[in-house]
Amino acid sequence: MADVSGEATRTLDAREIDGEPFGAILAALEDLPADGTLELVNSFEPEPLYDVLDDRGFVHETERVADDEFHVYISVAE
Repeated sequence: MADVSGEATRTLDAREIDGEPFGAILAALEDLPADGTLELVNSFEPEPLYDVLDDRGFVHETERVADDEFHVYISVAE
């Protein structure tokens, strides 16, 4: 599991975004420090996002915490 205890961890709850959250996710990733982690909270597993993350040099780990809640920990690939 990603280290989410550090100060460089940021959380984005896509469930609180009106409309398509893709732009907000990309903006949060652009602002992410090299040693930071973005915790994305979503109501479904955002499988289409995974290829975009791979293409942009990010790695991710996904945790299903409830039937309708997924946490995706995203960080810069080393």
